[in-house]
Formats: sequence, C-alpha cells, structure tokens
Amino acid sequence: MYFDTHAHLNFPAFVKDRDKLIKECLKKDFWMLNVGTNLFTSKKAIEIAQNYDEGVYASVGLHPINLNTGLTRMKIDESEADKEESLFESEFDYEEYRKISLDKKVVAVGEIGLDYYYKPKIEIKLKGFKLNQKLLFLQHIKLAKELNLPLIIHCRMAHQDLLNILHIQEGIYHEKFRGVIHCFTGNMSQLNDYIHLGFHIGFNGIIFKLNLKDVIKKTPLDKMVLETDCPFFPTSSKKTRNDPSDVIVVAEEIAKIKKIDLKELSEKTTENARKLFDLN
Repeated sequence: MYFDTHAHLNFPAFVKDRDKLIKECLKKDFWMLNVGTNLFTSKKAIEIAQNYDEGVYASVGLHPINLNTGLTRMKIDESEADKEESLFESEFDYEEYRKISLDKKVVAVGEIGLDYYYKPKIEIKLKGFKLNQKLLFLQHIKLAKELNLPLIIHCRMAHQDLLNILHIQEGIYHEKFRGVIHCFTGNMSQLNDYIHLGFHIGFNGIIFKLNLKDVIKKTPLDKMVLETDCPFFPTSSKKTRNDPSDVIVVAEEIAKIKKIDLKELSEKTTENARKLFDLN
C-alpha cells in the first residue's frame, strides 16, 4: 500500500475523470489525502472523500497565495479554474473553516504556511504582505490546536520566518507539533529544526528537480511521508499531470537514495501517515 499524503484531485485538472481515477487508485492500494487551498477546494475535498468509506480523506485551509490582500497575488490562469470558484479570499473566515473541519473525513488543517515567491518589490508593501501571511498562518495554528488536527504546511522562500513562528507557538502551547512540512526544499539545519518541533517531512516529485539527496538520506524513515502534489510534478514527459499512483515513482527514488527495500519504505511511510492523520 502507498499513501499519497498531498494530492489535489479537488482541482479542475481532474474534473472529467476524477471518480474513475480514484477508483483505479484504490483498487491498486493507493490511498490519498486531497488538500484544500481555499474554501471552495476545501469543501470539494470533503465532498470527494465522503463518496468513499476509506482511502480518500480531506484537509481544509487557505493557502497563503490564495489570500488576496490587494498587495499581490499569485499569477494563475483563471481559465483553468471552475467558473463557480473564487480562487482568492480577502480574509480568513475562521468560523466557516472551523465548521467544515468538523466533518469526519477531515484529517488535517492545510495547505497553509508562508510563500514569499510572488511578493511586492516596494519595501513597505512587502512588510504588509509578509505580516498578512503570518497572521493567516497563526489563525490556522489556532484552528488546528482547537480541533486537535495536524498541520499541512507549505513553505517557499520563507523557512526562517516560518520556523520563528513555530518556535514561539511551541513555547505558548508547551507541546510538540503534529503535521507535515509539505514539499520540503530546505537545508539540513532547517530539516533538523522541523523534526525537533515534531513535524514529518513530505517528499514529492520535486526531488527530481532539486538536489535533495543529502536531506533525504538524513531524514529518519519514521519522520517521512510521500506525496505527489498532483496534478503538479508529472513524473514523465509524456504526462501532462500527476496523480496519486505516481507516488510509487517518488518512493522508488527515495528507496534508491536511502539504500533500503522499496517494500520497507512503502510500509513505513504508510504507517507514518496513518498514525499522523489518526487513521488506525
């Protein structure tokens, strides 16, 4: 069995064949967690998961690039989005996200965190941009603590700011975190810091784009989970999108790097995911 702990079958890329693909994945023992990035996709992830007894789960959250404060926002091809969907939200509706998080299929809060890739160039705007993301992140931490759910954290070009927040919050709550640092691309020091804070480390197809071999070698097997981040990071030049079954390609590469048996890797990372998301 394999567990794709970070999928986006709730995205428009899968609207035409979503159900068929999920059934094929489940038949081959590929489980998945569909991750929300705003209210629309969070609700969609729940709706999808409700159609299956097991093997398909959901998380809810407002991704930092989907927070539209007027300072900047990610450049997205609007034609790719469902016409009913508003990709961007001007504020985080805590009570609405809390309400949908109570569904039994919701096993995490995310995808949330910090993303400084698309940022203002003017210094005063940059400060406001970063502050808004930090405040949004803190609200998600509060929600996860209130509902006793793990976090799924996205971080791009912002590891030090993210770690500073997490260390302060650890001091406030006096306990380790539960969650995943999704699509990890940090350095060895940051890796050790996240693990010390209690996090699991998520690896996906980005390992074929960046040199993360040393990080993979140093990540303890009991702190590792697998991802695809589908439809992103296609594992073949012949594919236009990824899907949860492609998690095996990531697993094969990691097993080779860590010089361990593929079966051992798949069993341990699946066990890690099931424990983390309380699915045992």
